[in-house]
Parts: sequence; C-alpha cells; structure tokens
Amino acid sequence: MTRLIKYAFLLSTAFALAACNETLEDIAPKAERQLPARVVQTMKAKGMSKTSPVMMRIFKEEGKLEVWKAKTNGRYDIIASYDICKWSGQLGPKFTEGDRQAPEGFYTVRPGQMNPKSSYYLAFNIGFPNAYDQANGRTGKHLMVHGACSSAGCYSMTDEQISEIYAFARDSFKGGQREFQVQAFPFRMTAENMARYRSDPNYDFWKMLKEGYDHFELTKIPPKVDVCGKRYVFNREAADGERLSPTAACPPMSQPESLLTAYRQYQAQYDIAFSKALKAQSTATRSETIAGHEEARLVADWSKRRARGEKVSRLPPNIPSPTAVAEAPQPASTPAVAATASAYTAEPASRLQNALEAVAGQPEQQEPAESTAAAVAPVPTEGAVPSPTPRPDASAERTASVPAPATGGQAPSLRRRIQNIFSR
Repeated sequence: MTRLIKYAFLLSTAFALAACNETLEDIAPKAERQLPARVVQTMKAKGMSKTSPVMMRIFKEEGKLEVWKAKTNGRYDIIASYDICKWSGQLGPKFTEGDRQAPEGFYTVRPGQMNPKSSYYLAFNIGFPNAYDQANGRTGKHLMVHGACSSAGCYSMTDEQISEIYAFARDSFKGGQREFQVQAFPFRMTAENMARYRSDPNYDFWKMLKEGYDHFELTKIPPKVDVCGKRYVFNREAADGERLSPTAACPPMSQPESLLTAYRQYQAQYDIAFSKALKAQSTATRSETIAGHEEARLVADWSKRRARGEKVSRLPPNIPSPTAVAEAPQPASTPAVAATASAYTAEPASRLQNALEAVAGQPEQQEPAESTAAAVAPVPTEGAVPSPTPRPDASAERTASVPAPATGGQAPSLRRRIQNIFSR
C-alpha cells in the first residue's frame, strides 16, 4: 500500500513538472495568435472587418512594410506600418540566385505560400520568380518575408512583427481572399526620389513599377497586374479577352476612360514636380544600387566561394554606377484637372476627395459622372525597359516552385470592377 502511494506521488509530480514546462506555443500555436486588441479597434474605426482582404507594400530605402486592408466601400486603407528589421543587398531588383538581392516588383501570395513552421519563426513566400522575372531570365527561390531578423535575400522582421503580419494574411484567407498582392519598391516613388536616381541603371525598371504604384495611389485598389512583352502592364484588358504571353509582344489593350483621365492628370502634376526636383539634386544623397546582371553574377560567385570557405572580401563586389546628365521631361499637355476630374468621380467628394486632391492639388468638383467606357491605352513597346542579359545557364535554373498569377479568368472585368467601386 505504501509503495502504491509512493508511485502515485511520483506520477503526480511528473505531471506537475510537465505542466510547468508547457510553453505558450503548446497552448496557443504562434501561427494562430490573434491580432492585438488595439489593432482590431483601429480596424473597426476605419470600417474594416477582421477578415477583409489585405495587400502589402515594401519600401527598401525607407525600411518599411505596410499592411493595407479593404474597407466596406472596396477601397483600401493602411492599417499598420512596420520597420523592416533587415533586408540584404542593394536597391534594385533580384537578378540571379545567390546575388543576395531582395526582390522588387509585384508579387502574389496564396495560402500554400504561408509557412507556419518556418525556422525563422513565421514566414510566407512572396512568389519570386513571378511571370515578369521568369520572362527576363531572373532566377532564385525561397524569397520570404519572415521573422528572426536575419536576411540573405529576404525581408526579415522581428518575431513580434511577423506574428502580426502573418495574422493579417491568415485572417484574410479565412475571410475568403484567395491571394493577396505584395508590392516591393526601392523607395517611395515620389518625384523627388525618382529625380535622385534619374541616372541609375535601374531607372527604367523603376519607372515601369511606378505606373502600378501610381494606379494604387489614385484608386486605393490593388492594380490588376499582367506581363507581356517582358514588361509589367497594369489595369489593362486585351481586346476580345486575348490571353497575354509574358514573352510575346503586347496586343492592343484598353483601360477604363476614367482611369486614363485621372492618370494623365496625375502624370502632368508629377512631370512639373520632377522637373523642379531635378534642379535641386546637385547635393542629393543616394543609396547603393545594383548594376544589373553583371554585378549580380559577381555577387553570386562571391557567395558561392564564401560558402565553400574560400578567402573572399568582407563585402560583396560592387560595380560603381555610371553617371549621366539628367534631363527634365517636357510636361504633358493635359487639360486642366478641374475640367476632367468628373470622369473619375461618380458621387460626393467624401468618397474620392483624398485620391483626387492628390491628383489635382485642389478639392474635387462635383459634376455629373461621365461614361466609363474603355479607351485604347497606349502600351509600352517591347524594349523600352532593357531586358537584362540572361545568364548562360538561365534556362536550367528556372524555378516553378510558385505558379505565376493567372492572366485570365478574372471574375468581373476590370472595367466593371472599377466602375462598381466608384459608384457605390
């Protein structure tokens, strides 16, 4: 009897010790942690639901990752901004595996890319290489946004930050969102920043990304992104629903007239600001940027030799960027903003005031809405952005670990979707 009592005591002690050693991860798995109450309250105040769609924007030079969520009117508003703990490489896109560059461009994240058991606390794969990257011979894989504050080509956050960022994405998927967009930029695409890097070898690539950036700034709706002619194209629809090929020339395409009008106005204001910024750039500081495939190959080789234990320089090799004289563009001959703002407004100023004030620099005028019939949109010609020199073995290293976003099969058409958003 005494022996049984001893065994019982030992068993109860063991259970007690096991309970003491149980961690928070055993009780509440890190991938299921809920957003803080303060964030939930902010969402309610902004007219967002916990499971409404999300999108994210990354700005390298500023070191920021933003989370945006859809409001009840379909337009997005920022809900959180985080300081990026670490990102590797320089300003400029990722070219080749091993170049230590963090990607720039427009990427798609689906549920299968979420990793709740990451070695870096929590993570999601941003979807590199996408259709644009593959069409231009860019290679790499496993490019993530993750925790642990350690990066070799990824965007790394603290564990606390990634816990919230992961929760935003997880909840949106639970609400029915099938995929969300990640926009990664070298910097905020302002006239001042673009003028600073006017002579940079990546400038044409960044100018192409800027169109998608501008569309979001105007509409507060993630742009529809496609690839043709080895270029990104935004919010365009091919005639007769033709499917776009990333490597083939772009066919005739159209955009909603309202969007074209607003974008022309926005661009006219930008050209004026850009010209002024160029004149003030004599002492402007610039961050280091990557000089294309040639430098990317050098860095990739440096990384391989370093991994093999060979003696290499402390820092990766760098090719100095060439200097060039920047010329101011001629301002677009665009009708006055006040005369054309009505093509983009279909209701009182309270809905579109922020977007159109950004375009016009003045309060929008309430006028009857015009037709949103599509107009033929000029398509950038193939070659306007120089195609990077493909690596000799690029075809062998292409990766298909993440499927490229589909170009067809959109539910409502782009034209009808934009028209519905602004007529609510």
